[in-house]
Amino acid sequence: MTEKKEDTAVTSNRKAYHDYFIEETLEAGMSLQGTEVKSLRLGLANLTDSYAIVKNEEMFLLNATISPYPMGNISNHDPLRTRKLLLHKEEIRKLTWKMTQKGFTLIPLKIYFVRGRAKVLIGLAKGKKAFDKRETIKEKESKREVERVVKERNR
Repeated sequence: MTEKKEDTAVTSNRKAYHDYFIEETLEAGMSLQGTEVKSLRLGLANLTDSYAIVKNEEMFLLNATISPYPMGNISNHDPLRTRKLLLHKEEIRKLTWKMTQKGFTLIPLKIYFVRGRAKVLIGLAKGKKAFDKRETIKEKESKREVERVVKERNR
């Protein structure tokens, strides 16, 4: 009997859940080079303001920052380079269709390792308006308040 190893998260895009409605998520592999894996293992990544695009039936991750490896040499990688995401053609076609029909965008939500391989969780997202963001904050605060009251009553 084999145990399932826990995924080790490198970084997450917490702002994405505040700025977008996430309709669907999909796990994709990342094509990395050189010292990028070592930098990811140190947690030197940032997904803020990054997004994914489809070009020539291939998917790419743009504006994701993976800082250079501190113990690297002259052959360190470019921190802001465009990285190819590894998905099946049918998955890419399905996402492309949804993006064109409904006005969605692709946002990276999390980078993590599964059995030694770097993966990125991509979310099919639709932007929130300002009043939607305020509503979400009100809901969170009310849930927190209810939990606090229940906790105090159970003492």
